[in-house]
Amino acid sequence: MAIRLYKSYTPGTRNRTVSTFNEITKNKPEKKLIKSQHSNKGRNNRGVITSRHRGGGHKKKYRIIDFKRNKREIIGIISNIEYDPYRNSRIALVNYKDGEKRYILHPRSLEVGNTIIAGNNVSIEVGNALPLENIPLGTAVHNIEIRPGQGGQIVRAAGTYAQIIAKEGNLITLKLPSSEVRTINKKCYATIGQVGNIECNNITIGKAGRTRWLGKRPKVRGVVMNPVDHPHGGGEGRSPIGKPRPLTPWGKPALGQKTRKKRKYSNKYILRRRK
Repeated sequence: MAIRLYKSYTPGTRNRTVSTFNEITKNKPEKKLIKSQHSNKGRNNRGVITSRHRGGGHKKKYRIIDFKRNKREIIGIISNIEYDPYRNSRIALVNYKDGEKRYILHPRSLEVGNTIIAGNNVSIEVGNALPLENIPLGTAVHNIEIRPGQGGQIVRAAGTYAQIIAKEGNLITLKLPSSEVRTINKKCYATIGQVGNIECNNITIGKAGRTRWLGKRPKVRGVVMNPVDHPHGGGEGRSPIGKPRPLTPWGKPALGQKTRKKRKYSNKYILRRRK
């Protein structure tokens, strides 16, 4: 992936960058692998906003991604690399030998015409999926299952990968992109390689309207609100928040406060917390 720079022809193009989309080989998605997905705009079943700053955005269809990689011992050929509006990574269309087509996350360096396969004892090549117990130490993996057969749930964002650093008994130790070190069942499947589109973090939005295209509404700082609207509000002119610590609009600690549940079931599997 490369990034295209704009000159300052207008205020909207000043400092604006976009992807060149050079790796995209097909513009329209596979019809049988898309579905409509209702946008709730941050509202619950009563129409009350429960998640702020959501709404609007361009119309889009959801691409059905094969996170489980449960088509075992059947060779697939990468036929196209496509854009997915629901994620920052690209997706690849796989044509399997039995005629079925599926989307997978596009790993870095995987090109059109390459073959992939999933199974217990397949070769260690980019795009192949196999259990963690059969992957050598130090290998970069992504789309990792937390429970066997549940489908990949972690390490799916563009440019991310986890590294296998130890094996002991029924558990495999992984170092995740967040620097967290945790253990996962050895029967869980993972895909070899790093997720593609690694330069997506270098893109500069450039203007407010482009953020609205993504379905994000404006955020207003609490310090410029009135006291009735936010704990940070009020005061004369530019004033500090006037509290011992930053708070959310509902009075709970914010900005650095840990929100993970203390009794979460997976705490015992985490060897080192993320920073």
